[in-house]
Amino acid sequence: MTFKLELVHGPLGRPLGGLAWDGQAMLVSDISGNTLLAFDPKSGATSVRRKFTNRINGIAFGADGALYGCQQGSRRVVRMPADGTMGLTTTRLHGLVHNHPNLIAVDKKGRIWFSDVYHPVPASGPQVFPPLEHQSVLRLEQGPRPGSHWHIERMTFDTASPRGVALSPDEKTLYVSETNNEPGGARELRAYPILDDGTLGSFVVLHTFGADGRGVHRGIEGMCVDGSGNIFACAGGKRSGPGPLVYVFAPSGAILETCPVPADQPANCAFGGGDLYVTTEGGHLFRGRSKK
Repeated sequence: MTFKLELVHGPLGRPLGGLAWDGQAMLVSDISGNTLLAFDPKSGATSVRRKFTNRINGIAFGADGALYGCQQGSRRVVRMPADGTMGLTTTRLHGLVHNHPNLIAVDKKGRIWFSDVYHPVPASGPQVFPPLEHQSVLRLEQGPRPGSHWHIERMTFDTASPRGVALSPDEKTLYVSETNNEPGGARELRAYPILDDGTLGSFVVLHTFGADGRGVHRGIEGMCVDGSGNIFACAGGKRSGPGPLVYVFAPSGAILETCPVPADQPANCAFGGGDLYVTTEGGHLFRGRSKK
């Protein structure tokens, strides 16, 4: 299966990030534009779905039907139901405010997995709360009763720069992109088994990105998983390596194919209506229709 990407929105000259399919339109995070966009594949039009989002990046629908977003500008994950309101989850990990939530995946139990990273742009308001001493994948979980409090747990204890997160279709594996694009940094696609008690086992490295005379090969930012369990990962750039690509990995880590991205620095990808959508750091939204 090969996807040929076509530009359907942009470029905006600023990053587009998270993606989530609502059944009719692809929602897209315009991070520094502080809006959520909606691309309608039937009309080809893009409209503003939400304003004043305060730098939401990763987005995903939960088991309750609400949209959840990584609000980097407030260092929190927010809940956005269909009525247009916005509610809080919680921001404290064992009493300490976590870092900047980045990308997100929600499982069938409603648990929210997200990468929690340092960000060069500070959160809004006075900088009262220092960053944590680690960058990890965290998990938000709500109590069993309606309106119960949210609770955060640290899930990875061996990540230094996690970026993308995705779950296998059977939700027995958490995929994490460990991405430090500085010389000497790790750029790996990792698979963590989710154990029966909900914790993570030791990871397996499915792929490692290298370097050449021009510099390190840019690692994975966002990724998604298709119904067959294959991992679609946005990585690479024009500066070094094979260029900007969407890699398609089998669950074993074998590279099944690559899809060239016609712009630098692909950021994230997701499926909607049978099509593959890809965002970039330059504000492109591409759609890829499968051709067998």
